[in-house]
Amino acid sequence: MPADQRRRVDPARMVAFEVLKAVRVDDAYTNLVLPALLREHRLSGRDAAFATELASGTIRWQGTYDAILTACIDRPLSKVELKVLDGLRLGCHQLLAMRVPTHAAISTTVDLVRFRVSQGAAGFANAVLRTVSQQDLAAWITQVAPDAATATSHPAWVVDELRAALGRDDELEALLAADNAPPKVTLVARPGRATRDELPGEPTRFSPYGVVLAGGDPGQVRAVAQGRAGVQDEGSQLVAIAAAAAPVEGSDARWLDLCAGPGGKAALLAALAAERGAGLVGSERQPHRAGLVRKALSGSQGVLGVVAADGTTPPYRTGSFDRVLVDAPCTGLGALRRRPEARWRRRPADIAELVPLQERLVGSALDLIRPGGVVLYATCSPVLAETSGVVTAVLQGRDDVVLEPVELDVPDAEGPVPGTVQLWPHRHGTDAMFLALLRRR
Repeated sequence: MPADQRRRVDPARMVAFEVLKAVRVDDAYTNLVLPALLREHRLSGRDAAFATELASGTIRWQGTYDAILTACIDRPLSKVELKVLDGLRLGCHQLLAMRVPTHAAISTTVDLVRFRVSQGAAGFANAVLRTVSQQDLAAWITQVAPDAATATSHPAWVVDELRAALGRDDELEALLAADNAPPKVTLVARPGRATRDELPGEPTRFSPYGVVLAGGDPGQVRAVAQGRAGVQDEGSQLVAIAAAAAPVEGSDARWLDLCAGPGGKAALLAALAAERGAGLVGSERQPHRAGLVRKALSGSQGVLGVVAADGTTPPYRTGSFDRVLVDAPCTGLGALRRRPEARWRRRPADIAELVPLQERLVGSALDLIRPGGVVLYATCSPVLAETSGVVTAVLQGRDDVVLEPVELDVPDAEGPVPGTVQLWPHRHGTDAMFLALLRRR
């Protein structure tokens, strides 16, 4: 392509296009691949914000946009080249959900498709997007999306799981809407290393260490750049706080984060442990993620070490810890606003694969704590099989364990089992974290 045509391709839209490709081809996560692309294309400020919303919003609303595109194209979407489909989805989001003038949304998308695919594909994209532009999103939803799943861009099985977890239909619409709302950036001050007062933003509702950032790049915040504070959802902060707050009988010197990667909760736990003269071991199965934990804990007090180890067969002595956090691998359906691609990547079969792993991890953790010690089990999924199902199975399989109430002062957060906690994005503004506290007799 001639240089003058390359110059016409908007860098922010190019970044969004590259994010969609990475998610589709490499199974990348939007929140992980996007920062590197922003740096590569030297985008900041409004351009970075535009690229972020364009990429994340397009992935969130992909299901609805595909239904609209199906109505505008005279062939199955499976017959449309995937690179062209990525461009069409980006165009839909600009036309239907962003304050981009119609002519700009169409022309810039056509330029992008021309640059990345071909002249013929650009003409096809132009015709399709002109058809899309004839109605607004509400009108299109009325026409092509009569069901809640398509209208809110969630797979039907995910809607069913969330409805069952809520246990009520009157909040389902609010929950699905919250999943599609861009999350605000939340920072955490790590106790003993930073204070909340030195962080810019409004204090979080429930965590005494968090603030909601009004805007800008969190990496430019001095305490974040120095590792004394970090970016962390308030729900994740509350998991670490609850793990540290649970009373234990006797010694309280050795703590373990059994599934510590990438290290955000471990960093807060280590800071809380250091305040009490305790120490934390960070354990993570995958070596590269264990490296991320080491980086997150760099400079922290209260760190006994970081180990790359399988949590189901841990290399620690039985009864050698006083408290253990098990933030288990899960479907992640409680963090769809933050990880929009998860709704399209996960399948119902994943639940059946993950639940036995979660049960084994909790069982290992219970073996690792001494009598009187505690295990906090947490997931960023509200799916009942991963929450109450795991807790019930563990309790039925052991006579040396008792379930105790989680000590968090958060209203309207009753979990599916008495004493457990279930946070919700539409109620609490957090990811849908589940917490259960188990004590070894």
